[in-house]
Amino acid sequence: MPIAQSPNANGRAVINSFTISDETKRWLSASGFDELNLNAVNQYKRTPLMSAAADGNEQHVSDLLSANVDVEAVNSDGNSAIWLACFSGNERVIQMLVDAGANLDHQNPDGVTALMYASSAGKTAAVKQLVAAGANTRLRSKDDFSALDLASNIDILRFLKARS
Repeated sequence: MPIAQSPNANGRAVINSFTISDETKRWLSASGFDELNLNAVNQYKRTPLMSAAADGNEQHVSDLLSANVDVEAVNSDGNSAIWLACFSGNERVIQMLVDAGANLDHQNPDGVTALMYASSAGKTAAVKQLVAAGANTRLRSKDDFSALDLASNIDILRFLKARS
């Protein structure tokens, strides 16, 4: 069931609250988010989508994406929801963000991408998923490291080496 979101006279998003699941409504409230402005950040400088992605919560991510939230918003570290989905390791959440058009090659202020993070953190499934979705394996961080350079396990090393 899609969520209708449109700006009101103050530029804030107006949500048809009957289309957000009750679980997501409770979570938004408990997490300190404004149900009427789903792109606003909480005290941790995260949007609801970022927090839901980091938690790997498929229902919340689905509800928020249906509301057309900003998939490219970044937190105080310059990381987007796709990075945080890799942190959670939930492949379905990662795929939802890929399908929503998340920029797979977004680089934070240090030049690090979600693929580089996943590689360095040993998130083999996320690495394979990002590469299959088109993430650039040749990008380099400001410290001149690629995802291959940061591979933290043999499976990731072999996988990325075969694609370089």
